[in-house]
Amino acid sequence: MRAILCKELGPANTLVIEDIASPAPGKGEVKVRVKAAGLNFPDTLIIEGKYQIKPELPFSPGGEMAGEVLEVGDGVKNFKPGQRIMGLTGYGAFAEEILVPENRLIPVPDGMDDHTAAAFSMVYGTSYHALKQRANIQPGETLLVLGASGGVGLAAVEIGKAMGAKVIACASSAEKLEVAREAGADELINYADEDLKEALKKRYPRGVDVIYDPVGDKFTEAALRNMAWNGRLLVVGFAAGDIPKIPANLALLKGCSIVGVFWGAFTQQEPKVNMQNIMELFQLFGQGKLKPRISQVFKFEEYEQALAALTSRTAKGKVVLDVAGA
Repeated sequence: MRAILCKELGPANTLVIEDIASPAPGKGEVKVRVKAAGLNFPDTLIIEGKYQIKPELPFSPGGEMAGEVLEVGDGVKNFKPGQRIMGLTGYGAFAEEILVPENRLIPVPDGMDDHTAAAFSMVYGTSYHALKQRANIQPGETLLVLGASGGVGLAAVEIGKAMGAKVIACASSAEKLEVAREAGADELINYADEDLKEALKKRYPRGVDVIYDPVGDKFTEAALRNMAWNGRLLVVGFAAGDIPKIPANLALLKGCSIVGVFWGAFTQQEPKVNMQNIMELFQLFGQGKLKPRISQVFKFEEYEQALAALTSRTAKGKVVLDVAGA
């Protein structure tokens, strides 16, 4: 089997494709033929040793995938060979075959193709957990989404609308904002053309109720300064590069909460709640309220270009690696 391997920490051009032995499933494990892998910003960090998870070298990156069950280990009860599945792997999905613990896999729902299944779990799981459990967003509240054209940002736009919020999408170009508008955003702010702090102050004098922030850098504080009373800042990630140092007095003055969103840990700490979330997301997908946008699909050999689409922040939606002609 072929695998994209990280043999030394570094950027995408240090990765290599090699033939390695096909793995055998152990107790509680499922051997999967990977059809497609969804790319996420953590994939760009883990290969440089900058992510919370630090696998031993060599390893394959890739935190989520869709495929077909090849074989099951002892004790596996819920899956059988030939079954279509999607799952979270942490790493390892940039390979033709992978071993995954049974509790990290989910059957693919009817009507969902492999590319969509590979691109679904992490962005929608993160955004749903953020808005439901962490923000407890309510119908009629105002949701500000930073980086609204990225994978998690677009998911937050769609889910926010489905939950009855008024959604303000922020991005760095008119093209990106048009994608957010198509996903359901009510209002748009181009923070490349406008000063974010001043734009929010002018348009929303009472402030916004929830800020969904996967971007970080200077944008976090600018948005936080326009938070409404009892608002919630959702700290999702730092795609802009710099982790912001937020003045603590802003939380005091605004009477607001700064809330961390670590969906990966949530799936392990509260698996039953997470599975309920996934089932509710599948229901929204079946109702046509969630329409995953796949920005680009790259061939297995084009992994460098695929990862570059994330690091350059040019992707408008989700990036997918086609591992086996899915």
